[in-house]
Amino acid sequence: MKLFRFGQAGQEKPGVILPNGGRIDASAFGDDYDEAFFAGDGLKRLAAWVGKEGAKAPKVADLERLGPCVARPSKIVCIGLNYIDHAQETGAKIPKEPILFFKSTTALCGPNDDLLIPRGSQKTDWEVELAVVMGKKAKYVEEAKAMDTVAGFCLHNDYSEREFQMERGGQWVKGKSCDSFAPLGPFLATTDELPDYQDLPMWLTVNGKFMQKSNTNNMIFKVPFLVSYISQFMTLLPGDVISTGTPGGVGFVMKPPVYLKAGDVIELGIDKLGSSKQKAIQER
Repeated sequence: MKLFRFGQAGQEKPGVILPNGGRIDASAFGDDYDEAFFAGDGLKRLAAWVGKEGAKAPKVADLERLGPCVARPSKIVCIGLNYIDHAQETGAKIPKEPILFFKSTTALCGPNDDLLIPRGSQKTDWEVELAVVMGKKAKYVEEAKAMDTVAGFCLHNDYSEREFQMERGGQWVKGKSCDSFAPLGPFLATTDELPDYQDLPMWLTVNGKFMQKSNTNNMIFKVPFLVSYISQFMTLLPGDVISTGTPGGVGFVMKPPVYLKAGDVIELGIDKLGSSKQKAIQER
């Protein structure tokens, strides 16, 4: 299945994309796509509801705003320097273990919402990433069983303010957590939709110019390992998001560096996970 959420910010409703591409309002199903939904065997229950009620459910208009494809999770865990070319372009050594950091859940927004360049920001940057959404609680999970705990995948732009991240005390979370810095979606594709999740082309453009072009097969640490690894240090809850890192082509390593400014248009996509588009505006 492909799950999406739509409507005004803070008042999103659940939706489902049917196999024929039609989008339906799943409000009558009764659950939003949150921790309780995933923990309560929601995907199975939703599939049964769609099979019975989907044909007569209300359609969702193309002009409807899309919200983040999952309701606010307990945490967003991100992986740093997880593509060889990105590690190399930053001058960093290839990590021997995954680098973990958090992104505030208040950074979540819809896939096509505006990017808010924070007050005082001079170095806002882009990062196309494959995000993993947890479907079950995971604690000390074995790598061989890790994918049994995953609900699906979605597109994520891990926006980063590089000065806040690297020049303001060394805490990455400060440069990652500004409002609108985590557009998620347009939809969540369940794992059965993406058996080739580790071989998906991905891209990002700024004002129509390609900045990032890569493939999820270039990850240093693959998805099952990441899920298992993170679960050794913290309990992953249903609905939690793991953002698996970005490939080469970010702005701060360019010569000279390139950063986003008001009016810029950022578009990104991953095969089979759709695309998203944000316009940068200056936050006042």
